[in-house]
Amino acid sequence: MHKALFIVILSLTTFIKPNAQFNQSFTKEALRIDFVLTGNNKSTDISIFETIKEPHWGGNYNNLICPFDYGQFRLVVKDYSSKQVLYTHGFCTLFEEWQTTIEAEENESAFFQTVQCPFPKKKVLVDIETRDEANQFKLVKTFTIDPKAHSIIERKAIAKTHKFIDNGKSTKCVDIAIIAEGYTEDEMEIFHADVERLSNYLFTQAPFDQYKNKFNIWMIDAISEESGVSDPRKDIWKNTALQASFNTLNSDRYLETTHTFTVRDYAALVPYDQIYILVNTEKYGGGGIYNHFSTTAAHHGNSEPVFVHEFGHSFAALGDEYYTSEVSYSDFFNTAVEPWQPNLTTLINFDSKWKTMLDENTPIPTPANAKQKDIIGVYEGGGYVAKGVYRPYIDCRMKTNTADGFCPVCQKAIKEMILFLTGEEL
Repeated sequence: MHKALFIVILSLTTFIKPNAQFNQSFTKEALRIDFVLTGNNKSTDISIFETIKEPHWGGNYNNLICPFDYGQFRLVVKDYSSKQVLYTHGFCTLFEEWQTTIEAEENESAFFQTVQCPFPKKKVLVDIETRDEANQFKLVKTFTIDPKAHSIIERKAIAKTHKFIDNGKSTKCVDIAIIAEGYTEDEMEIFHADVERLSNYLFTQAPFDQYKNKFNIWMIDAISEESGVSDPRKDIWKNTALQASFNTLNSDRYLETTHTFTVRDYAALVPYDQIYILVNTEKYGGGGIYNHFSTTAAHHGNSEPVFVHEFGHSFAALGDEYYTSEVSYSDFFNTAVEPWQPNLTTLINFDSKWKTMLDENTPIPTPANAKQKDIIGVYEGGGYVAKGVYRPYIDCRMKTNTADGFCPVCQKAIKEMILFLTGEEL
């Protein structure tokens, strides 16, 4: 499916060698678009807040058109004159999660969001699309951006950076920017030790263990005035660099920040493909949003599997496979359409998922019994519901913290993303 989709999207562009296409259309800096998402459970609107020129484009120069049909939103950058598609990028937001809550049925709200692309040499059209009820992308808003406009600003956060793992050029590697949250200046050595411990654990997990030499890890010393993190249910409020907090979307363990622009200011100090926020707390919690960022409580006993689980969300667009834990969402997945997450299906279009990975004798759906423990199947229960959504394995890192690791279907999605971001063939 991915290769076919890649060919279809690529046909929108002219037949120019990829690197030549990049050099023709972009510089080595990045354009960051800060915008505000507003609406309720039935409406979405977008307004640009700022456009920013950043010093580093961390992505690959060859793969500018994303072959994966992932994300609730999609950025499409086009040449202003020819309308040629130059760059595409799927992403998710906290806003779309909020839209599935009861609060969104009663009120409107606003969320900060950012997207990044290589800095264009000429005027471009920027389309931001979202999915409709049939899970098809539809246009929300088009903006015109002139790279010579004086309204494009430049700014720089103040923080020390360190390259913990260095495997070469950012254009050939997956760069992860890990930002400190809730660590005071005196606690930066603790932050560095936490990065080392959790990064080392990540590279014990398949398929990351096979591709460690494809990753760069950056540490960004965002210094907080106070140690720890806000916890509203306990009436604890901390002055921290990124203003992260538990109780996101009224879920006690959901640890996120809505100060997205600040997060991106710190991340912009280094080239990056992914952003990870490491939070100085012992309380269980975290979060991961595809091509947005991940968060993890660094000092909980399950910090290592949670660190990897949340990265599965943000890096490879993997969906949650559990269905018994309390969440804030209501009807997050429409069982009448096929979800875009690569590890979940409603069987509406199972041919587009892991069907080719099944043994021909495996029943669909697949009974979850001891005989099927290590068998790729179609097991009912996933995406926060017990009925109507199916997962590929009885247990997986995207289901529980006690699983052995990622199942083969999730591993395949992760591997494909690594290859795409490093310019390899899928």
